[in-house]
Order: sequence, then structure tokens, then C-alpha cells
Amino acid sequence: MQIFKNLYEYRELLKTNVKKDIRGKYKGSFLGVLWSFLNPLLQVIVYAIVFPYLMRGATIENYVVYLVTGIIPWTFFNTVVSMGTTVIKANEGIIKKVYFPREILVVSQVISGLINFFISCVIIILFCLGFGVGISIHLILVPVIALIQAILALGIVFILSSVNVYIQDLEYIVTFILNMVFYGTPIIYELSQFSSAGFLYTLIQINPMTPLMSAYRDVFLYHQWPDPSGLIYVGILSLIVLIVGYYVFRKLEKGFAEQL
Repeated sequence: MQIFKNLYEYRELLKTNVKKDIRGKYKGSFLGVLWSFLNPLLQVIVYAIVFPYLMRGATIENYVVYLVTGIIPWTFFNTVVSMGTTVIKANEGIIKKVYFPREILVVSQVISGLINFFISCVIIILFCLGFGVGISIHLILVPVIALIQAILALGIVFILSSVNVYIQDLEYIVTFILNMVFYGTPIIYELSQFSSAGFLYTLIQINPMTPLMSAYRDVFLYHQWPDPSGLIYVGILSLIVLIVGYYVFRKLEKGFAEQL
């Protein structure tokens, strides 16, 4: 595919953009990159305190670790999609002045998010150890699960970042949709709690983030191999979204300079 050729030819620019995305996200902040750890941790604290009181009938064993293994992977996805949606507009100055494959901006956003996620996995491991859950050989599958999630996010961002150039309000719509998807994913609750919810239960089941969350919890929390059918489903869907997303991006990028 053309994308691989472009990424190889402009690999130095890609490396530079990844470094810029990682270092520049919290530039000027007193705590800097530590916010990558603090943001999900603060969410965990809030949900760990509030949620058990809201769902008194639901008892989730090792709930704090359950939260961590859901919120940190979700933060990875949420950050990549929300930041990726605006990445073309955010770089309009360089797009108007210099030619380079525009997809590098999108890919670097996903790669930097993936690197931040792998660093954040240290937090999950520390929680697993601190709360007596422990770790196991199943952790070797974390990069595979994360790669599937990254491919899904990349395909989505290809579409959103290109369309956002033409439809200015899209980034606000994306924020709303991401909030909806958060509550439509078993992050702060168990899927079984909605087993009698009919259509809502089906929607949560087919949500591609649901098998991903289950897979992360299987390897971190339950020390078992994830359900392969769930990962295969998300993997195939991710590849389809990536192919469609890149096609849309290539079609729309011709007008980026004029629209920005």
C-alpha cells in the first residue's frame, strides 16, 4: 500500500512528529508528562469511591484493579481519537507551506498514544501487585491487544481528521460520542449486569471496545488467555475500518490546503 511507502520514505519526519506529540502534549505544565499517569488515576479514584454506592447490588471482585484495567486502555483510545480528530487543523500552517504525506500526522498521533499506553501499563502492573492480584505469562498478549486497538483507532482517526477539515463542528460531536461509547463499554461495570437489558445488552456486546476490555482484563486481572473469537472479530473490523478510513483520507486530503 502507498501508506507504507510514504511512511518509510518520510520515517525521519514520522519519528520527529512522534517525539513532538509525546513531549509537547503537556509542554508548559508543571507536572508535564506525569499527567499521563495522573488523569487515569484520578478517574479510578472517583469511580472507586462513587460507583459502588450507585450500584449497591453489583459486587465486582478486585474492583479497583478492574477499574484500572478498563480506564487506562480507554484513556489510550479516547486520547488518540479526540486528539487525532483535530490533528490536521492543528497543523494547518505546515500543511500550507510544505509538502509531505499528510497521513504522517495521523500515524504519529496513534504511535505516540500507543507509547504512552505501554508506559501507563506500569500503573496497571503496580496495581495488580499492590492489590494482591499478581501478574502472569498472559501479559505477553498485551502488545497484540494494544496493536488491534491502535489499528481500530487509526482507521477512525483517518476518517474523523479528514472530515473535520470540512465540517468544523465534528470535533464537538466526537467528544459527545466518545462519552456515549465510554458508558456503552464495560469499563466501570460488568457486561453481565445488563444481561436482561435486551437491545442495550446487544449493543454493548457488539461494541468493539467490549472484547478489547475483556481481553485486557483476562491477561492482567484473571490470568487467562482472552477469547480468540472476540479478538478476531475486532481485528477484522479494525482492518476494514483502516482500509475505508485511509481511502476516505486520501480522497479528502486533496482539498486540505484550500479548506484550512
